[in-house]
Amino acid sequence: MNERDIRQAWESFVSEGHLPSDFRQEVAASWVRSRATTGIARRRNAPKLPEPEFFRRRHENRLLLNTARAALASTADFLAEASSMIVLTDPAGLIIDTQGDPRVIDLGRDVHLERGGRWMENDIGTNAIGTAIAMNGPVQIHAAEHYCEDVQRWTCAASPVRHPVDGEMLGVVDISGPARAFNPQSLALAVSVSQQIEALVLRSVQDTREQLLRVFLSRRFRWQNDDIVVLDNRGAIIHATDAALAVLARDHPDIVAGRSIATLRGVPLSLWPSLMQGSLPGSEVEIIDAVHRDEAGEGQIGAVLAFPGRRRSRAVAPKPAGGERIALDEILGESAAMREAFARVRRMAASRAPVLIEGETGVGKELFARALHTLGAAEGAPFVPVNCGGISRDLIASEIFGYEKGAFTGAVDQGRAGRMEAADGGTLCLDEVGEMPMSLQPYLLRVLEDGVVYRVGANVGRCVNVRLISMTNRDMLAEVDRGNFRRDLYYRIATLRLTIPPLRERGDDVLLIADHLLRRSARAMNVPAPTLDNEVREAFLRYPWPGNVRELRNVVENMVVLGNAHLTMREVPDEIVRAVTSRSDPASTGGEALPPADDGALPWNAAERAVIEREFARNGGNISQTARRLGIARSTLYAKLEKYGFRRDGEMS
Repeated sequence: MNERDIRQAWESFVSEGHLPSDFRQEVAASWVRSRATTGIARRRNAPKLPEPEFFRRRHENRLLLNTARAALASTADFLAEASSMIVLTDPAGLIIDTQGDPRVIDLGRDVHLERGGRWMENDIGTNAIGTAIAMNGPVQIHAAEHYCEDVQRWTCAASPVRHPVDGEMLGVVDISGPARAFNPQSLALAVSVSQQIEALVLRSVQDTREQLLRVFLSRRFRWQNDDIVVLDNRGAIIHATDAALAVLARDHPDIVAGRSIATLRGVPLSLWPSLMQGSLPGSEVEIIDAVHRDEAGEGQIGAVLAFPGRRRSRAVAPKPAGGERIALDEILGESAAMREAFARVRRMAASRAPVLIEGETGVGKELFARALHTLGAAEGAPFVPVNCGGISRDLIASEIFGYEKGAFTGAVDQGRAGRMEAADGGTLCLDEVGEMPMSLQPYLLRVLEDGVVYRVGANVGRCVNVRLISMTNRDMLAEVDRGNFRRDLYYRIATLRLTIPPLRERGDDVLLIADHLLRRSARAMNVPAPTLDNEVREAFLRYPWPGNVRELRNVVENMVVLGNAHLTMREVPDEIVRAVTSRSDPASTGGEALPPADDGALPWNAAERAVIEREFARNGGNISQTARRLGIARSTLYAKLEKYGFRRDGEMS
């Protein structure tokens, strides 16, 4: 229909309510909605908010406004030459920003197509902004298609901006200008700008979530005995313990909607603690501040919802009196080094002799300590861990050995048993044993020799039957030589020694563990487990993992939180990418380099085959480790093995 026909259809509809059968469906539906508001067809302009209310609403939409600023500015330069302007509104059709041709912006003030103007359909009838909101989709409204007569001098095209995580409408992008400046591509431009803003919002959300996760991980010790849920500033769950999710699902199903806590949506973070106290009695909320404030000066990026003491209460329940029991076959690992460690644990379990577990930070020493306890101790026997490096030097004696009434200022009236007595009949696990003060070491030695513990301030001893497992990431003999640890105590605690291999020496175990962590992290977030791109798997195999399994766990959790269903190198932390790139030189891998090619000459083939055969034998037939030491991809190694007729039984055909 041409403009004259549309104008005639509008006059007929306003006066009699009739519409031609071939009229645009979305416009017809909007006219019907608009006609329900009496007298709207003759309104001269849209309603406009008073300045204080406008600035309050504008502040509420600061995320959209700040994120969209660059996209609006770049589009405005183009529109300034096209007799048009770009308009940004909030989800309720309130204009919060305009840019573009100054003459058009000035012209828009006549109908309040300006900051503070309200452009919902029930405010000003059919228009691109209000109709896009009503339709929840992009739309172009031209000239007489507008329901208000004074707005029919305009042409507009609008597209909603949705939150990339949950699809909630954040606002609308609109391209407007005089009807004579009509351009059929305006709608495509509006859609393009809205998508650009959505991408910028997603990047902002990812950056904020990454910062939130990093802050949480740095403070994780605060909640080591609690079940927790980590929430971003929209109430979305980005990390949680399984038990916390189970509590919410079982006891408060009305609070959780999908992957978020619905009651927190749109509520200022400062009100979350009081709101959660009413909804989840006994819970605690700690607001997390950003390391650096954003452009709007906002410092709060999320919160940790904690259920205090739930893990602690489980730890002292009758059955798991020794804390979490871990079976040896629950520890992941198929490499030769891990199989050897498993075999040693099984042999050690038959003895009550003290064990020293050695290994780098993050290799999982406590998992092995608990598995050793599970194999060797009676059902229900206590497992009592003590971190010697996490207790002040003044208190460590009373923590381990206990104290009598009045032993020191602040001692409780009845005295208290120490960790040694709590472990009676089971296992005392001393982590970071190398941090134990020299002044305390003779007392530990005496307990190990005599089986009698004296509380601080006591004259009477108490018999205890305790198996000691000590753990360290230090070279304890070197500490002995430096005078930091008693030689006699070292030989007593290290009657049996177990070394846990670092992750870099465990070959394909890194992928086995990564896949397990992917599933666990996805389950905590209530999302399907993502997949790892092959390039990421190769990078994981090449990276030396100085932080071992603990570092891998943090990396995987971070990637799951910030990534999508398929994780690629884009989600891999920069430090890993740089390290893998720097290790691409075969010489840096510690293995033999393949000889340089010489046009496929036979002598070169023989030399290459010999190098591969040697490295393959050196690495016990491990494909990943052999490829890494040769400095080539596993796929390349597979091709060469097939080329030279290498069989999996370790022989060349």
